[in-house]
Amino acid sequence: MRIEEDVKLDYSDVLIRPKRSTLGSRKDVDLERGFTFRNSKCDTLDGYRHYRGVPIMAANMDGVGTMEVADTLAKQKMFTCLVKTFAVNQLVDYFNNDECTSPFDDDSRREYVAMSIGITDTNLAKFNAVYKLVNEGNLKYVCIDVANGYSERFGNFVRKFRKAFPNVVIIAGNVVTGEMTEELILNGADIVKVGIGPGSVCTTRIQTGVGYPQLSAVIECADAAHGLGGLVIADGGCSTPGDVVKAFAGGADFVMLGGMLAGHDEGGGNIIAKIYETDEVVKMGDGFYETVYKEKSFIQFYGMSSDAANTKHFGGLKDYRSSEGREILVPYRGAIENTIQDILGGTRSACTYAGAQRLKHLMRCATFIRCTDTHNRVFENN
Repeated sequence: MRIEEDVKLDYSDVLIRPKRSTLGSRKDVDLERGFTFRNSKCDTLDGYRHYRGVPIMAANMDGVGTMEVADTLAKQKMFTCLVKTFAVNQLVDYFNNDECTSPFDDDSRREYVAMSIGITDTNLAKFNAVYKLVNEGNLKYVCIDVANGYSERFGNFVRKFRKAFPNVVIIAGNVVTGEMTEELILNGADIVKVGIGPGSVCTTRIQTGVGYPQLSAVIECADAAHGLGGLVIADGGCSTPGDVVKAFAGGADFVMLGGMLAGHDEGGGNIIAKIYETDEVVKMGDGFYETVYKEKSFIQFYGMSSDAANTKHFGGLKDYRSSEGREILVPYRGAIENTIQDILGGTRSACTYAGAQRLKHLMRCATFIRCTDTHNRVFENN
């Protein structure tokens, strides 16, 4: 046993110090990034696959990583990792019929959507089946997703997948340390997902005591990845647009969101109405006062290692496992477009405060200051 004494930081531990800026308006900020993928080969002039878009991702979770969410985000050049549970025929139909109608790209599903898999032979066979049936080049990305990216089995699977599919861009995770980030990139991953336990409906840290403060994990993994020409995704822990900005400022190339994109029409799920008691009262004609009740609408949201997810997709938890996810009700929020604009608007605004005309400049422009509190909570619950 040993104890690391270095201070590790979460998004709630810091703010970004404002700086004098030459930017006159938020509209002057360019949120698009362009990347070349280190390990994915194709028939371009330089021989590698490329990406250009707004590097914010929807997580591969029920209620978030849906095809409807993916098509809506693609219109803004944003990315989605589809949930793992789509059937082969659904995926083939989706990638072969690009009806996203993005104003930017006729191939939006190819450019901004990934198929997600685990690391079993069945998962590999499923990807292979989809890959063979999808029109050439339409399945560009795969997200190889496990909760614990530290197993030897996981690293071996990434290496095996890279050998079998040299042209596919590999997103792999999750890990939280530099040495495992490097190992995954050297094994063939192009992008490494960073985060263990920070998500809003993840209870891994509670159940296992394992984790790493997310901002420090992003900073350290980004440093390791960039030295090898790889990329990282900050996966989990963001609850506000400000947290998304802090992830980018810490070196994340992409930021993946779950809870922030939950509760919308495009995520599916049943809308649940609940009656609740308010603090308001009305005076009745007989001189008595009556409490006011109101109705609120909610949608179910849960972690993908929760009892709810395992029951839905696998008939229940295995007898050697415990749930590592919450099942909650999130407020129904209507169409996802308003939430997207809120996130993008906050990110643009942050760039003007930091003096970054382009999102890619934010990391070098930002200065973090440690603090004991980040915002006023007087009306937080209103």
